[in-house]
Amino acid sequence: MRNPRQYGRVHVIATATVAALVTLAVPACTAASEQARPTGPATAATAAPAPSSATPAGATPSPTPSYPLSTAPRTIPAVREHVAARGPGWKPAEGARVVVAPGDGAALADEGRLLAGELHIGFSESAEVRRGDVELDLGAKGSGAPESYTLTVQNGQVRITGPDEAGVFYGTRTLKQEVAAGGSAPEGTVRDAPARPQRGLNLDIARKNFTVGWIEERLREMADLKLNQFGLHFSDDQAFRIESTSHPEIVSTPHLTKAEVRRIVALARSLHITVVPEIDSPGHLGAVLRAHPDLQLRDVRGRAVKGAVDISDPASAKLVDELLREYLPLFPGGAWHLGADEYQALVVGDPQASFPQLAAAARKRFGPAARVQDLATGWLNDRAAVVRPSGKALKAWNDGFFAGGVTQAARDLQVEYWTGKEIGARPPLEYLREGRKLVNLNDEFLYYVLGEPNQFTYPTGRRIYEQWTPLVLRGTTAVPASYSAQILGARLAVWCDLAGSQTQAQVAAGIRLPLAALSQKVWDARTPQPTWEQFKALADRL
Repeated sequence: MRNPRQYGRVHVIATATVAALVTLAVPACTAASEQARPTGPATAATAAPAPSSATPAGATPSPTPSYPLSTAPRTIPAVREHVAARGPGWKPAEGARVVVAPGDGAALADEGRLLAGELHIGFSESAEVRRGDVELDLGAKGSGAPESYTLTVQNGQVRITGPDEAGVFYGTRTLKQEVAAGGSAPEGTVRDAPARPQRGLNLDIARKNFTVGWIEERLREMADLKLNQFGLHFSDDQAFRIESTSHPEIVSTPHLTKAEVRRIVALARSLHITVVPEIDSPGHLGAVLRAHPDLQLRDVRGRAVKGAVDISDPASAKLVDELLREYLPLFPGGAWHLGADEYQALVVGDPQASFPQLAAAARKRFGPAARVQDLATGWLNDRAAVVRPSGKALKAWNDGFFAGGVTQAARDLQVEYWTGKEIGARPPLEYLREGRKLVNLNDEFLYYVLGEPNQFTYPTGRRIYEQWTPLVLRGTTAVPASYSAQILGARLAVWCDLAGSQTQAQVAAGIRLPLAALSQKVWDARTPQPTWEQFKALADRL
C-alpha cells in the first residue's frame, strides 16, 4: 500500500521493581503512610486468620504475621491506580479455581477457562467462592467506564469485576502478568481503564502472505497488552488475499480461505479484539485490475495509471461494491476501513487536464465548479453508503479527505492520520478544527515498513516510549491537548513494501517492543516514570 506505505509505512510500563516506584499508578492512592490509607474492604490491610482453637494455658501464643505495605503490580501496560494494603497477596495453589457465578456463565465462561488454563488452576461455574479462588464478576451495565475493571486481592482471594466483558477480561490479563512477573498478585486493589478506545496493530497481508498461526499469535500478544483493534489490509496492487465468491478471478495465491478468516475473527472476538478489514479504493487496486484491465484509469494520452480504477466508469463502483457486500458478513466487528489514499489521478499537477473524463464526470455530478477531487470524494461517500447500514464505524486515510471542494467527505468518517507528505494531505489541526475524530498512525513513529524503503526506518520501542504520545499525529510535534478527546487512539502499522526483506519471525521480533510501548501510551496518558531500561526488562520478562 501507499507510497510511504508504498514509501511504505505497544509503554508498557513496568510499574517498577522497587517500592519507590509504587507512586507510578496514582500517587495519592499509593503513599506509604498507613494513616493516609482509606479504610474499607477494598483497601484495608489484610490480617492473618485467627487461630482455629484457643492457645493452651502457659503456652506462648503464635505471633500474628505482619506484612509490609504492598507495591503496585508490574504489568504492561502499567495499571493506572493501585491502592496498597498489608497481606500475603495471592498466588496459584493446589485446589485454587477461577470461579464464575452461574448467572455470568454465558458472558464470562470463556474468559474464566482461558485464565484457568494460563494459571494452571481449576475452573468452576459456581456461586460458592473459596479461599484461594479467583472470582470473575460482571457488574451492572454502566457501572464503570467501558473496558474498565477493578481487581481486589484480599483474604486469600482475587475478585475481578467490570461493567463489561472486555473490562473483566483485561483484569484477567493484569492478574496473568502479575503472576508471570513476580509469582504472585500483590495485596490491595487495582482500578484501571484505558485512556483511548482504539488501540492496536495494522497488518498488510496483501504484499506479504502471513500464516493463520502467525496472525493468531499476534492476536494473543495484543490481548495480553490490552490492545483491541486489528487492522487487516488484504487488497493492494500486489495481491488480493481472501477467497471471493463474487469475483474469484481477482484472488491471489496464496490467500486466506473464508473458513480461515472466520477462525481468525472468532479468536479475535474471544480476545475482545475487533478485526477491521480494508479494501482500499479507488487506488491500490492493481490486483483487481489485472483481471479487469477495462476498468483501469488512463490519462489523456491513454497511459495506464498504476493501481487506479476509472471512477467515472460505473462498472468500477459496481465491482468494488460487490466486494464490499460480500465481505461485510465475514467481518462482524464494529469498524470498516475504506482506504481512499493515494489515488494517482490527484498527484499530478493538473488533474483536470490530465484526466478530462474524470473532470467531465465531476462537473456532471456536482456542478460546473466541481473538480476531480470532488469526484473522488463522491466515490468515498458512495462506498461509505454501502457499508453504513451495517452499523460499522467508517474509516479512511487522511489524504483521502480534501479541502476546498464543492463536496465534503461524510462527517461520520474517522480520519486515519498517517502522513503529511502526500499531495492533498493536510496538517492534523485542519481535520481537528473541522470536528473530525482521528486515529493516530503517524508514519514517523508507527510505521514498520519492511526493507525500510524511501527513508523509512524501523520504529523502536524506546522512541515510542520516550518521545511519542497519541497527540503526536504528524512528525514529532503534538497537537494542543484541547483536541485530545477527538483522538480515538492509535495503531502500529506493518507495511510489507519489500516483502522478502524479513521473515515472519523477524517481523514478530521487530514489532514486539514497539507494540508494547504503544500499548502503554494509549492506555495511560501520563508520562511513564520507569526508565526505558526498566520497561524493556519487564517486557523481556513477560
